[in-house]
Amino acid sequence: MGAGHSPQAAPIVIVGAGNMGGAIARGLADAGLGPRLFLIDPALHDQTFEAIVSKGARTGTDVSALGHSQPEAIILAVKPQIMAQVAPAWRNAAKQALTISIAAGTTIDSLNTWLGAPDGLVRVMPNLPASIGKGISAGFATPSTSVPQRKLTETLMQAVGDFVWVESEHLIDAVTAVSGSGPAYVFLLVEALAAAARDAGLPPDVAERLARKTIEGAGALLEQSSSQPMQLRESVTSPGGTTEAALREFMTDSRLEKLVTEAVRAATRRAGELSKSR
Repeated sequence: MGAGHSPQAAPIVIVGAGNMGGAIARGLADAGLGPRLFLIDPALHDQTFEAIVSKGARTGTDVSALGHSQPEAIILAVKPQIMAQVAPAWRNAAKQALTISIAAGTTIDSLNTWLGAPDGLVRVMPNLPASIGKGISAGFATPSTSVPQRKLTETLMQAVGDFVWVESEHLIDAVTAVSGSGPAYVFLLVEALAAAARDAGLPPDVAERLARKTIEGAGALLEQSSSQPMQLRESVTSPGGTTEAALREFMTDSRLEKLVTEAVRAATRRAGELSKSR
């Protein structure tokens, strides 16, 4: 994939300029792909994406903005509730393009119906940290999706973070429950830690700052360290110390592990229910 726009460098189209679509567009523009980008949204305001446009990206309100250009990739980033209305307009363009859907709960079967079963079709579940380039996305590709199209999927999604493949579509429900919903679990932990700090007598502003910065720092350490999470945990845990006393409350009878497992199971079930309704 080259950075410049030329007949050999076909457009990359992002349909839907919401939080995730905008994040992907910014990531690709920052990666030097601005001149190849088309950002399509009926309610698009150029000033919102001024930085992307300044890097060569073009904008439009519908498929006609492409003219006669044949895109190399189409990223469908609209809300799941309107995908049935939006996707059919891209049916012709999708015939020769890689099409990626990031709509939660929207199945390959539904996408095939709306898009005419294109050869290259991938369903991807990104997560909120993609908005700052720190996301983790997982994808499922249809059997007819070519190896180059799979590679292209990886390249595009790695513009906003890490990427992994799953080999069964139903596993996207588990991905949704773990990494898609996962940031909310971490934010809840910050809330709980801050509440516990207040209960221990710390002023609210100090409690909030301690909780927030502890999670931020632990996450940064996890990213930069080559150690396993268990090794990092053990490095903080002195025998007979304060951390050990706290961890005993979490770990007795696998209390925390069971709670998290049940939470992820509940989210996975709900993701499956949403997929069946679409």
